[in-house]
Amino acid sequence: MSKDVGVLIVHGMGTQQPNFADEMIGELSDLIDDPQRVAWQPVFWADVLQPRQEDFLRRANSRNQLDFLGLRRFVVGALGDAAAYRRIDDSPETTYRHVHTAVRDAVRALYRDPDKLARRAKPLIILAHSLGGHIMSNYIWDLQRDRPIVAPGDNPFERLKTLGGIVTFGCNIPIFTFALDEVVPIDLPSGARWLNFFDRDDVLGYPLKPINRAYRRTVSRDIAIDVGGPLSSWTPLSHTEYWTDNDLTEPVASLISKLLRAR
Repeated sequence: MSKDVGVLIVHGMGTQQPNFADEMIGELSDLIDDPQRVAWQPVFWADVLQPRQEDFLRRANSRNQLDFLGLRRFVVGALGDAAAYRRIDDSPETTYRHVHTAVRDAVRALYRDPDKLARRAKPLIILAHSLGGHIMSNYIWDLQRDRPIVAPGDNPFERLKTLGGIVTFGCNIPIFTFALDEVVPIDLPSGARWLNFFDRDDVLGYPLKPINRAYRRTVSRDIAIDVGGPLSSWTPLSHTEYWTDNDLTEPVASLISKLLRAR
């Protein structure tokens, strides 16, 4: 039996594992009245860059005995991901293309899997952390401007025309706008909402409405929350603590439940 709502979950920068979304899915499932009606689909793209980053750190450390390896791993992962992810139109093999291929394949799996949406154009909610928000903004922008770097399906769902909502958390889209003279957000379908959550202690997560007037109109709400435990909630480590924090999961579950009730 096909599900009634699809949820795409996209990780951000840094070291990740294929099961990165499991705890969030479990948490949200406990908060939703009819979780069996939701089709979940993670987008795991870290394997595009992670092996190269880890290989470099191993070689660098074996020859130089570096200090703060844990912090260096975060820096290389975070800055390395952000620096490598950019569109180069005249190059056939880029990180941008490989990451967008992972997104396209995940959307395709969500739509075509008979145990998920079974080729029915149901509403889609995107949950995107950190750099994942920038990735999904670019992916949607490319579709809407008819310039996708990887070919999507020819149906409304795979072209993200059934988008019911976007939730970004720890999002750093503003950092990528400074090189542009004109910053224009994506177009949201009628009725879709964009909720952006950020922790004031998270130096990698920002409100989006201050970008410009167009973002003020497009983003439904910037919502400041406090995520993490006693050792992380008041530090930049809060960037990694959104996933199962009730300040995020409860409003996300409410958004999903609202779409389910409308079906």
